[in-house]
Amino acid sequence: MAAARGSVFASGFPPGIPRHSYPAPRARRLALISSTQRLFAVSTAEQLPSAPTSVPGPTPTTEGELGQNRRHWKDREPNGSAAASPFMEDEGSEVEGKKRLEDFFDLAKDLIRSAGGLPRWFSPLECASRINNSPLLLYLPGIDGTGAGLASQHKKLGKIFDVWCLHIPVMDRTPFTDLVKLIEKTVKSESHNSPNRPIYLVGESLGACLALAVAARNPDLDLILILSNPATSFNASQVQSLIPLLEIMPDQVQLTLPYLLSLMRGDPLNTLRATSEKALPPQEMVAELSKDLLNMPSFISVLADILPKGTFLWKLQMLKSASAYTNSRLHAVKAQTLLLISERDQLLPSQAEASRLYRALPGCEIRRYEENGHFLFLEDGNGIDLVTTIKGATFYRRGKSRDYISDYLPPTHSEFIKLYESNKWFSDMTAPVMLSTLEDGTIVRGLAGIPSEGPVLLVGYHMLLGLEIISLMAQFLIERNIHVRGIAHPMLFPKYKEDGSTLSPFFYDAFRIMGAVPVSGTNLFKLLSRKSHVLLYPGGVREALHRKGEEYKLFWPEQAEFVRMAARFGAKIVPFGTVGEDDIGQVVLDYEDLMKIPYYRDQIMRNTEGNVKLRTTATGEVANQDMHLPGIMPKIPGRFYYLFGKPIDTEGRKQELKDREKSHELYLEVKSEVERCIAYLQDKREGDPYRSIFSRLVYQTVNGSSSDIPTFEL
Repeated sequence: MAAARGSVFASGFPPGIPRHSYPAPRARRLALISSTQRLFAVSTAEQLPSAPTSVPGPTPTTEGELGQNRRHWKDREPNGSAAASPFMEDEGSEVEGKKRLEDFFDLAKDLIRSAGGLPRWFSPLECASRINNSPLLLYLPGIDGTGAGLASQHKKLGKIFDVWCLHIPVMDRTPFTDLVKLIEKTVKSESHNSPNRPIYLVGESLGACLALAVAARNPDLDLILILSNPATSFNASQVQSLIPLLEIMPDQVQLTLPYLLSLMRGDPLNTLRATSEKALPPQEMVAELSKDLLNMPSFISVLADILPKGTFLWKLQMLKSASAYTNSRLHAVKAQTLLLISERDQLLPSQAEASRLYRALPGCEIRRYEENGHFLFLEDGNGIDLVTTIKGATFYRRGKSRDYISDYLPPTHSEFIKLYESNKWFSDMTAPVMLSTLEDGTIVRGLAGIPSEGPVLLVGYHMLLGLEIISLMAQFLIERNIHVRGIAHPMLFPKYKEDGSTLSPFFYDAFRIMGAVPVSGTNLFKLLSRKSHVLLYPGGVREALHRKGEEYKLFWPEQAEFVRMAARFGAKIVPFGTVGEDDIGQVVLDYEDLMKIPYYRDQIMRNTEGNVKLRTTATGEVANQDMHLPGIMPKIPGRFYYLFGKPIDTEGRKQELKDREKSHELYLEVKSEVERCIAYLQDKREGDPYRSIFSRLVYQTVNGSSSDIPTFEL
């Protein structure tokens, strides 16, 4: 493990306390200072790019070059200069491939060597390089009490948070209520120092009870709770039966430790699956799996030092009092809360508890993990990435309220790869053809015609269910290193509902990680002012949920909604058309049909009422924003085609386009160009010898599965 260092804050100590040092094996330094002082070993601030930039100087590429680019894009260096990469920098175990459990025990071993003292905060030096105005994150440990549960994620968390971890010494016997007061004192002090920034409380099991108790006692403070398998359900768990058994068990017999360690490792099949996905040679794979087994005795030894019999009994008794104390005060919790729930938790009945807490806490969201056990942050094979989870749930903010533009954190290269791989089957099935138009009007294959420098407004046609977005967003990043921010319907930002009326929250998280923002004039203004590449669909929901026989028909409002905004910032407007959804599915039950069926009519009305109303003053078909899912009959997959028209420059036309007639003329020009792009693609695809999936499969069988598939002549 690389050297990890940090500052430690002794809670309740006076400001003038002298510094002390823990032992420093492998150059790890943990300095003891006062919690009332904001002192850090390193205080360099790093500002993440608020508007991802792109690689300048595009040139048209041949089909061979495009194919090579697509095959090797993942091998590019993702963390180059800020001007070259649209990604947030990868950090921590995500890059280094370290084992989470190994990181945990390495740090825990150093922490418990300090033996004795009061509970205290430590701030790892891996968390020293933060973005400006980063909020404070207080990590509250579970039953282990070490505060090392996030060891493998410190670097990544430290990019966006000021991270403090609570360490409870092994022999400490501070009661639960005193721990609550200790944390409360820190929270109040830091809230006073930074009144406009939220404070995050991240708690596991026992730590989740501490977080809820602090929030209940301080409903007026701006707190954000992220709780992993809260121990509020302890009274309903079978763990209680361990207490009388431990009381009579000799100190030399530690039957519970191997069981606890097995739970910390998680499902061995997940570890095996994660190792096999690395595609290592058989000998290296065996060596890596063997290393895990060889480490077990040393882990047991450290775990015995962390949880000797007396400490383990004390912690179990504390869980009992923590559960009772917290449950009696749940009604007072007003904080925004994110529950991270394991569906294979063998220590606590977390599944049922999540539903109870969801009903009890007004600002609660849930993320359920089907294949994980109790120790979510420690599992190697399938453990969660806390930063990715926070980004996906849109729980990151640096002020009193979330700003979808300034608070947005771009995906890391690894996050994008995971999302891309999860949807690669769709791109393989539809084999998208991307065409763009150069300044001289020449149509070329690829995205060379897209301006490198923003602001750029991509305005186009929304195919059925908006399926064209999947390949579009990915291809802009792969081919041009351009991160496109989509203006999205509020339905992509719903509060998760346990009644099943919303899709899995992970479905929405993917769009939000990739930068989708709720549609509003304010958000469009902010994106263009930051020179972003913005994706806009004027037809919105009405276009994406079109009726039978309405393929490739535009449903745009009468008003020129975006033209004057684009002109204000001198944005380039790129009209584009897409075709192909009629080649993969056919609408057999549309809105009109569904409204005739009482069950579906009621469902449509409920879904519509639960969403923010848009275009309430509009008239005509575009005003119909009723949310429904049409019945679609799948077809043998065809192919998707995209054509981006010649960019329309609004630079220097701000005054001209203030005139309503002039702006409307440009609006109609953009709309006409979108229709022209659609017509061009509909005509040209008839001459594509690889429009059918069967011909594409034959081509790739002969030329290799990663070969770039040709299309019609341009």
